[in-house]
Amino acid sequence: MKRITSIITCLVACMQLASAQTTPRALARIIQRDTSLVAVARMARQVLGEGFNAGSGYSQVWARDLNTFIETALEVNRPADVRGALLVFFAMQQPNGECIDGYVVKKDFTWGDNHPYYSTLDDIHVGFKNTVETDQETSLIQAVCKYIRKTGDRSLLQEMVGGVTVLDRMQQMLDYLKRERYSEQYGLIYGAMTADWGDCQPLCDDVVDIHPDSPMAIDVYDNAMLMIALDDLQTVCTDAQRCQAWKQWHDDIAKNVRRHLWDKKRKKFVPHIYLGESPIPAGFDELEVYYHGGTAVAIEAGLLTTREIAQANAKMLENVERSGMPTIGLTLYPVYPDGFFHGGMAKPYVYQNGGDWTWFGGRMIQQLVHYGFCEEAYNELRPMLDRVIQNHGFYEWYGMGNVPSGSGKFKGSAGVLATAIEMLQDWSKKILDNEKE
Repeated sequence: MKRITSIITCLVACMQLASAQTTPRALARIIQRDTSLVAVARMARQVLGEGFNAGSGYSQVWARDLNTFIETALEVNRPADVRGALLVFFAMQQPNGECIDGYVVKKDFTWGDNHPYYSTLDDIHVGFKNTVETDQETSLIQAVCKYIRKTGDRSLLQEMVGGVTVLDRMQQMLDYLKRERYSEQYGLIYGAMTADWGDCQPLCDDVVDIHPDSPMAIDVYDNAMLMIALDDLQTVCTDAQRCQAWKQWHDDIAKNVRRHLWDKKRKKFVPHIYLGESPIPAGFDELEVYYHGGTAVAIEAGLLTTREIAQANAKMLENVERSGMPTIGLTLYPVYPDGFFHGGMAKPYVYQNGGDWTWFGGRMIQQLVHYGFCEEAYNELRPMLDRVIQNHGFYEWYGMGNVPSGSGKFKGSAGVLATAIEMLQDWSKKILDNEKE
């Protein structure tokens, strides 16, 4: 009965949006009456109360995942436990300053009073890193800043881990990026070539670790993540000298992204600038590939104007229609050729090679709300909500035909949807409250 009621509510909302009455007040009323928003938000909180691992099927706590659900997780978990989960990353920081991707927690481990700050690592099996990516350090920094803004607990910055404060350890992570993943020629950071924000490289079976033949490349996602991290640090740290240095680097990256990665003719970001020989096979024009996830994160970093955001959203919708995939969570379009990537993403529209990921589509929804495209945000969020309700969970990604795949309780998806829903609800409430005045 609940499912039927939810479906009826969705149909009514769609019919209302199809009418001519799409004024802000009309849209706000529709959003406030949409019970599926409430239902999905409740489901998300339930999933995020089940620990900090990436989801069902994942025993690991990942920095890049935790960053996208930490705010909602703080509403349904003890802040001390979230704080402890963050501190593990600093306890396992490498001698060169780099951050691990994540760590595996013992199966019998419980998040409780005996382990609030991880004074020892007895309950952790191992740390790991998919070295092809360059978003681990920036993801952790963003997560720490979100924790501080949400809780007001600035003491975390001065927490000593191995004799070094968390603030200094975050600076060490930035120093690592500047020292070991930075191109002087372009003034941007780099990693191995992957599909948009993904962590799998092509043309080999060892997809997650850099090796001598790995094609190194610059992309917008990694640099936008660094921009956000540098911006976030300035909101929680009062050290004027450090803030000035972070701001200068942030502004330099913004300038260099627009100079080297923005394709004015196509009105899109260049997928990659290769620091060596391009791995792209003859006959495939990678410049035509549109990266949905990287573009969404670039918007969050402030790299596009309002007009360009509207153009980006229109292009994403066009790509969805052309590809036949379900939502703007579509990773990229057109997809890379069959066999270019190996293993589980060798085929087009599978996993990171054109799969549909709410984990990143939800971030685009958030930015649409942030920049005032609330009607577009609501319309494009609806199919993401519908499949959560239909499939009774937050799947990791969806294949052609909206087939749910991967983890059935993927916390990154739950986190970004919960935040997008909250943003829409806050906007609609503000509109209606102003109407009363």
